[in-house]
Amino acid sequence: MIYVFLADGFEEVEALGVIDVCRRAGLKVRTVSIMDREMVEGAHGIGVLADSQLGDDSYKDAEMLFLPGGMPGAANLNSCKELTELIRTHYEKGTPLAAICAAPMVYGNMGLLEGKKVTCYPGFEQYLKGAICTGKLTERDGQFFTGKGPGAALQLGFDIVSHFCGADVAEGLKQGMMCG
Repeated sequence: MIYVFLADGFEEVEALGVIDVCRRAGLKVRTVSIMDREMVEGAHGIGVLADSQLGDDSYKDAEMLFLPGGMPGAANLNSCKELTELIRTHYEKGTPLAAICAAPMVYGNMGLLEGKKVTCYPGFEQYLKGAICTGKLTERDGQFFTGKGPGAALQLGFDIVSHFCGADVAEGLKQGMMCG
């Protein structure tokens, strides 16, 4: 299961683009609100009804944790202690961790990106302590998958699909979605 954590102010394209690509590939994806309600409002006023709220799931079946960016969504994720504790647990287990746009700052502020090649929205590099910021559209280093911003959402989704389902499946999706 891929868990996608949503906070008020998340970037809708980043969350939904990655979710869409992953589900097209047959991957199981569950959205999780870190708010005190299931309805989460995106940065552009689009409401998304999450599948669950933080704490409703055990996350024992987590194959990946994904943090969409957007502001103040990424800052809200960053300040959620329950979420950062969950991330730390899964980091230590070696679970793949993905983030896009401003959201890699959560991993950076936790000190998890030391020596890792990552990308983020320009201006957020300062929060990626010890990371090697490449500026590429997407980046993968070890258990970390990162994307630069809204325009990287589909490619980040394809990167995740390639990891779980193989490059051929990802390439087939790209062709079918007119992205390659």
